[in-house]
Amino acid sequence: GLPAALPTLPLELTVLYNYLLFTVGASDSAIEGEADGIRQGLLRVLEACGACGQDLSMEELWQKVLQEVTVEELQAPLHRLGALQAACWLAAGRLGSIAGLFQLLSTAEDTGRGHCSEGQNELLSLLKAWRVPAEEASLPLVQSAGDLKEILCTAAAFLQGLQELEAGNFPTALSLLQEAAGGFCSKKVLAQIYTCLGCCAQRMGKPQTALQHLKRALQADFQCLPALSHAAAVYHELGEMDTELQALALLYEALEKNPPAAASSSPYFLIRTELLVRTPTLTSLLRHHHPSEVKYLLAQRCLQDGRVTDAVEYYLDFLALLQEGLQQQVPLDGSSTLPRIPEVFLEAASALEQAERHQDAITVCEEVIRRTTDLIPRMLRMEERLEQPECLSPGAGLAGGVLSQQEESLRCLAWRTAGYLHQGWAWAKLGESKEAITQFSRCLSDLLRVQLHGLAIEPTENLPPEVEVLQKIRLLSLIGRGTQFLELGRHKEALLDFQHGLQVSPGDPAAASYLVQALWKLDRKQEAAAQWQKLSQSSPGEQEGKGSPLPLYLVLCLEQAMFPHSETLASTIQDYLRTAAQDTSS
Repeated sequence: GLPAALPTLPLELTVLYNYLLFTVGASDSAIEGEADGIRQGLLRVLEACGACGQDLSMEELWQKVLQEVTVEELQAPLHRLGALQAACWLAAGRLGSIAGLFQLLSTAEDTGRGHCSEGQNELLSLLKAWRVPAEEASLPLVQSAGDLKEILCTAAAFLQGLQELEAGNFPTALSLLQEAAGGFCSKKVLAQIYTCLGCCAQRMGKPQTALQHLKRALQADFQCLPALSHAAAVYHELGEMDTELQALALLYEALEKNPPAAASSSPYFLIRTELLVRTPTLTSLLRHHHPSEVKYLLAQRCLQDGRVTDAVEYYLDFLALLQEGLQQQVPLDGSSTLPRIPEVFLEAASALEQAERHQDAITVCEEVIRRTTDLIPRMLRMEERLEQPECLSPGAGLAGGVLSQQEESLRCLAWRTAGYLHQGWAWAKLGESKEAITQFSRCLSDLLRVQLHGLAIEPTENLPPEVEVLQKIRLLSLIGRGTQFLELGRHKEALLDFQHGLQVSPGDPAAASYLVQALWKLDRKQEAAAQWQKLSQSSPGEQEGKGSPLPLYLVLCLEQAMFPHSETLASTIQDYLRTAAQDTSS
């Protein structure tokens, strides 16, 4: 309540500086809210000089104070307060305001030293050129302006590096992050910077460099688990499955132990780099996975690599976690790497089938069928693609996602029919052809719910991608049922299924091969030979390259539908053609 007086202002501004530092340190949170205290301090300075600035913005207020107040005793306290203001603006991402402030704080000599040459960062040049005011023994500081300057330089480089990384300017991001790594920060922050460097190098197509940075991150802070997670992703990119699985196993073990957060190695600094750099990009890069997400990744990778026994174990562990209420434990903000739950069940069924646990696979699929039954309308009419939805991350499934009702119904139908498809193949493996035919038929019956208006056979780009999956399921079910008809000697019915399969996917090599076999068994050898010649003239892999990649839960079904007797059939047809040619010539 006392009027501002020039003789006491240096002490008053120093007390304000220390108070604001203590306030930040006590809350251990972002410091944007300290701007009001700084504003009141600047207004007190103007009041003592007989001026006012109530209606000015913070940038305008600083400009007025630094240009009009020339009292020598106030310069050092104002510079320290300016550094604190820069910290507030840095936390708010207002880099342009910081640059303007430090141009005002710098003398002509400083400005010359801080001149930004080509290739240098202007803000960092201004911060480095700023001359820290000398400290007075009579006015002790809880954090020196020199330390604050070093932290500002590190945080500015870190923040700008993250911005460039998000913008896709990887070389610039790499340079700024390397600058930050050489700055003044705790080991925890250093590990975070190296993690970001690793991600940047990975996006630049330099996986080995990425691994070096991620290794440094773990050396700086062994509890920086996001670095281990990113390292596993790099190993996956390199195709080093063993090393990737080791990294994921270590990550899972560390997450299960739930270690406490690593302590900062700079506890005496009230303003720290981690308080100034808090961006969505950094949060995303440093996101800690839930143990169940890592468990799922282990299961998925083992299944993809053919490590069936391990895959089954991991999937069953994961399904057990689901029963314990996993959906309440993982993040629901779309950042989770988990797929939709029915897909996990179907992948688990696929692993169980490969492990020859067919009855267990049938039981798992029955759960998918049961849970999706009431979610599918009697008829789905597809005429054209609706508004393009926003891209959803796989993890959005646990939160339900923001999907159109039509697309969600298509997904549910795909999961339900895939369940029948898996059950059909499982019964076939058990030698129960009639039961297999029943399941394949249920799959095909459900698929009749989708009406492609004007597009009865082949989907186009104007239709949702789920329709392509449904068409593949229809093809695989027709082939599966046809093979079981062949097993039972019902060759005409088998022939019809293979013909329908070729209508769904013209030129499909598996359907075409089975068609040739069915014709041969029906003693329609001339037709069989003609179809075989047509098949042999088609380019290899022509069909395999079409369309989007299949969901993992359908890969096994695709393999099971492959024609297993190609060489034998080819030899038989060739013998027939040679004999026919000899008979003709004679």
